Amino acid sequence: MESTTIENRSDFAQWAIERASAIVAEQGGNLALAARNGGDDKIAEAANALGQVVVDALLEVFDGLMAED
Repeated sequence: MESTTIENRSDFAQWAIERASAIVAEQGGNLALAARNGGDDKIAEAANALGQVVVDALLEVFDGLMAED
């Protein structure tokens, strides 16, 4: 993943939109597949995995912002 400089809210918003789009493109297929072929347990597992990827991305940028103190 390439490095991005976030200097203001607009930069952060743009990063968040781009990152969310990439996450859905990479991970969203698993959720769609589970919805088509799996039961509730498979859907919940895929949804939780997608949510965890989003959380990890947000924590990654937060940690980067905290390192700049």
